[in-house]
Amino acid sequence: MKVIDILQQVKDNQLTIEEAKQLIENPIDYANIDYNREKRTGVPEVIYGAGKTAAQIAGIIQNMFDHQAMHILVTKVNQEKYEILKNQFPEFIYDQDAKTFIYQKQEFEKNKGRIAVVCAGTSDLPVAKEAVNVARFLGNDVDFVCDVGVAGIHRLFNKMDVIKQAQVIVVVAGMEGALASVIGGLTDKPIIAVPTSVGYGANFQGLSALLAMLNSCASGMSVVNIDNGFGAGYMAHTINCIGGKK
Repeated sequence: MKVIDILQQVKDNQLTIEEAKQLIENPIDYANIDYNREKRTGVPEVIYGAGKTAAQIAGIIQNMFDHQAMHILVTKVNQEKYEILKNQFPEFIYDQDAKTFIYQKQEFEKNKGRIAVVCAGTSDLPVAKEAVNVARFLGNDVDFVCDVGVAGIHRLFNKMDVIKQAQVIVVVAGMEGALASVIGGLTDKPIIAVPTSVGYGANFQGLSALLAMLNSCASGMSVVNIDNGFGAGYMAHTINCIGGKK
């Protein structure tokens, strides 16, 4: 409904002022957008794309633009939805691996510390890239280390100099999820472990990696949900914020 139509209904006593205010501030009936979240938390509301139609995502984005949004992050946008959205929002950047759809009119202020996202195998790449993109979107310098799983652990040792420079480390692994424990025993930095649903039958869609990470004897390690690259990237940003801004 257009603003002029809402105001006309107020004039005709068909809407109260409070009802009109609600319609103007949030004119879509399938989402209640939190416009003040960035003021409270430093991070704007993020759109979770899975389960939403392309039309619903487009409506939310447009509504955020109508309220002067400077940063918009949409996660879990598959290729089919992107093909619909790209023409309406050409200023957004899409990552096919991570399934992120990102707009930034102005970048966030940079954090001082670095984040390392370490990926066990190429099959874990979509979850790891989501963590990378979320952390970068929020203003962090991120080093991405891929395919250094324990099956060829010498590959990890070749990258330890890069990993140890980080303020916080995100470790993404499927199968048996051992990489997080290994890195936890080699560094003094906080680790966020991300189990993925990659693996054979007894992996149980990531449950075995999740339990292995939760039962790790490596100190200083926390675990997020299966395939939750967004949560890991967000938490790494939160920890990195402790170091302040550049």
